[in-house]
Amino acid sequence: MTAILKSHSHGQTMVLTLSNPEHRNALGPEIYAAGVEALNVAEGNADIRSVVITGEGSHFCAGGNLQRLLSNRQHAPEVQAQSIEGLHNWIETIRAFSKPVIAAVEGSCAGAGFSLALACDLIVSANNSVFVMAYCNVGLSPDGGATWSLMRSMPRATAMQLMLAGERIDAPRLHALGVITQVCSQGDALNEALAMADKLNAKAPNALASIKELANEAPTGSLHAQLGAERDHFVRNLHHANAGEGITAFLEKRPARYR
Repeated sequence: MTAILKSHSHGQTMVLTLSNPEHRNALGPEIYAAGVEALNVAEGNADIRSVVITGEGSHFCAGGNLQRLLSNRQHAPEVQAQSIEGLHNWIETIRAFSKPVIAAVEGSCAGAGFSLALACDLIVSANNSVFVMAYCNVGLSPDGGATWSLMRSMPRATAMQLMLAGERIDAPRLHALGVITQVCSQGDALNEALAMADKLNAKAPNALASIKELANEAPTGSLHAQLGAERDHFVRNLHHANAGEGITAFLEKRPARYR
């Protein structure tokens, strides 16, 4: 069965479903390309205000397809390099995407699947989900930005243990470390992620886009540069129609209606 990425709308949220249940939704080049295309479409669609990424069935994603990786050993290294570039293009597209992206995780979240979840802005996970940087267990090193994400989201010792030992870590522990946004009951991850998305959809899209851009720039920029960027975004957003609506609605004690 070919790995595919399914898409449907839930109100103002685009839901992208990794679909390769025979292999626990293992990833492949077809999914990477479809993921980039879907986000490019959503970027220009004002009716879509958020994206949720989930897996079909009882698992989020087992990572890369090991049969495909074994087959790629028979080809020139450029073949695998091109495949990884496809994954990395999707990861960078998620990061640069101006709207919130939420991962809804059930069951296994391994390897590149873990990297994919980490690339999202928020993670909602079932309390029985298991996360693992499985690469070293099969003689490989991480991809999908896992080293970048883990070293910025948790203590070095914990991140190194996950990557060097390939040990499993459960959702409650990751939540305690601040990596996972919300833990929920088994089977509820998608519904809880959609509820979270609905709350975000009610916010001013331009303000959320600014927050995401500023947050992406913060770890690498100087304080002076960040202060300048915050000033520019604030002034631009103040003069956006949504700020007029938001401030007026707050003073009038009514819900704001952003566009």
